[in-house]
Amino acid sequence: MREFMDYIQSAFYAATGWNRDNSYSSLNTTSDALLNFPTPRGLRLTLSSLATPQFATSYQLGNIGIVDGSISYLYSTVPLHNAIAQSDKIPLPDLLRSYRPLEELPHRNRGIGAGETGGLIKDALAYGRLYLPASMLEALFIRRVSPALQLQLSAVSNQTLRNGGTMLGMVQYDEGRYAVEGLASSDGGLLGVRGLYNFGGDVGHLNAPAQLATTSGNGSGNGERERIYGRFSTGAELYYGTLNKSGGMSFGARFATLPTHNGTPLTATMTINPLMGTISWSYAVMGGNYCSLASRMDFNVYSYESDWVVGMELWRKRGAWSINQELEGPENLGPGSGPGSVSTAQERSFQAKMEWRLDDPLPISDNTAEILAPPKAIAQPKKKKKERSFQAKMEWRLDDPEVDPEIPNANDGEDEYSGVLKARLDQHLRVGLLWEGRVKSLLFSLGSSVDLRRLDSPFRTLGLEVQFSS
Repeated sequence: MREFMDYIQSAFYAATGWNRDNSYSSLNTTSDALLNFPTPRGLRLTLSSLATPQFATSYQLGNIGIVDGSISYLYSTVPLHNAIAQSDKIPLPDLLRSYRPLEELPHRNRGIGAGETGGLIKDALAYGRLYLPASMLEALFIRRVSPALQLQLSAVSNQTLRNGGTMLGMVQYDEGRYAVEGLASSDGGLLGVRGLYNFGGDVGHLNAPAQLATTSGNGSGNGERERIYGRFSTGAELYYGTLNKSGGMSFGARFATLPTHNGTPLTATMTINPLMGTISWSYAVMGGNYCSLASRMDFNVYSYESDWVVGMELWRKRGAWSINQELEGPENLGPGSGPGSVSTAQERSFQAKMEWRLDDPLPISDNTAEILAPPKAIAQPKKKKKERSFQAKMEWRLDDPEVDPEIPNANDGEDEYSGVLKARLDQHLRVGLLWEGRVKSLLFSLGSSVDLRRLDSPFRTLGLEVQFSS
């Protein structure tokens, strides 16, 4: 389960229009969510709050042999109105690490406007976290310079590290069709560069007008795109340590279907590390609305060693039993079917059945007229005016306009899940199990690591994490 601060950081990227998927470091994000998910250890409790649209806090307390915890704060210059902070309302697919299709590349306005005349964008985010009792401090600062340029600086201070800490600086440039990153670290004097280039799918419409791009999707009737519609991405990274005189490189490629694809969502990646001789293939597919599968295989051309791992996730639909009870209730059974109601349809008499005919029409009397009288309209209770929320009162404003529940909302599908079960298995017979979900206003994550080769003590780790946010 993602931490609350990571979720708020994603809300900052969404508010400023930055695409985290368009990066070489995110090439294997989809398969890693199904195959490399961490299992909790011990007991951990997290209390978080988005006090204002620009300020968030989080407090964490855990017990893994010893009692530890952390205190973190986050400040954003951009109001994060799009962030749902209440733990009982956060859509689980946004909070949990699961199969997630790629986002459409944004259409940047290349005309003269904001960010094109040399003016700087002042969108920024500052984050700090203090770990206790280890007294370790980590910090993060993000600054948007232009619609396509972003600066990021992260640092860690701990007495156990060399020189008392380390610092990493990154420059990220995202043009949509391609993205380039440059990084420098104080740990070993590391310098690196990595890039990603996209082609196919929605890339060809980046320079086209917005109306033309929206009408040229998978549902336009084009026979070639009706079969499969996705984006190809290829990239590489190169880094070198100036102090230890060592370097490394890797190459990678990815194909992923886009949200407008009418078929089965899938993602396939391949990465190659020529210096280490490692080749890795991964494949993830969304088998249905509630099931996703993934597999990965690693092979080393020098030692001929190979590894494989398979994983899956199963989503549980929210409130399926309660919905069925509502549909089977007396108010939905139609007229004359509820308890104590008078049936208006009479069964044929025995004489009519023997003569293969219908009963003669009954004469209409006063009593019959009373029975067949149409039901009176039931007075609907008046809707009580909703009071302004506490957040709106603090900001001296009205609440956001409510959505009519009778009108279908496009985001209603995000709240239809109550939990997800994840499982993975590798060639060493190590099993990872994780159950994440929501109970009332609490988000929980219960998981364990099992070693099937040691049946005398198979459970290697067992833990429970509970989160609450407001």
